[in-house]
Amino acid sequence: MKLFVGLGNPGTKYAGNRHNIGFMALDRIADDHGFAPWRGKFQGSLTEGRLGTEKVLLLKPETFMNLSGQSVGEAMRFYKLTPEDVVVFHDELDLAPGKLRVKQGGGHAGHNGLRSIHQHIGEAYGRVRIGIGHPGRKDLVSHYVLHDFHKADQDWLEDLLRGISDGAAQLAAGDTGKFMNAVSLRTAPPRSSKTPAAKSAEAPQTEPDPKPDDRSALQKLVDKFR
Repeated sequence: MKLFVGLGNPGTKYAGNRHNIGFMALDRIADDHGFAPWRGKFQGSLTEGRLGTEKVLLLKPETFMNLSGQSVGEAMRFYKLTPEDVVVFHDELDLAPGKLRVKQGGGHAGHNGLRSIHQHIGEAYGRVRIGIGHPGRKDLVSHYVLHDFHKADQDWLEDLLRGISDGAAQLAAGDTGKFMNAVSLRTAPPRSSKTPAAKSAEAPQTEPDPKPDDRSALQKLVDKFR
């Protein structure tokens, strides 16, 4: 069994915030993969279902971001899981918008949600770091993460969430490579090489067939000395 945790803040006021992209990722997985209705448990919202062959719990802590570890710790202990069974989806300032990385263990890099989880279960859990970009100055970070995504962000955000959902079963199975490939197919699909322009550029240039030489031997000799 795996426990996928999405980080965010509860309530409609925060629903569209950059800081809530972890909630958004879990909502998309639950919707696309037919998970059970959300219910209140472990100081959060919980649902369960299957991703491929794996039974997976989805948890959105509702303690507010800086107390997320309380909810995660309760759920982990109740189901007798280890930190290695937990994957946390969270916003990442140090990645460009739309970029994504998977990481196992390590520090919290000042992220308040991760800091709280560290305090309750240690640092050995997995993370899906979802890039939201950086505002450029440290003093702008708080306002930036607690602000909604702009309208111009919606295209890449939609592609990214769809990719996360597409690869969720591979992530649950522990195949992070296939998970990343599924995300890339949505966020950076391969370009077709079969466009008319490409065909024109790649078409080999052929010379016209030479005309048959039907001169007589005498005519060829005369022409040679002209």
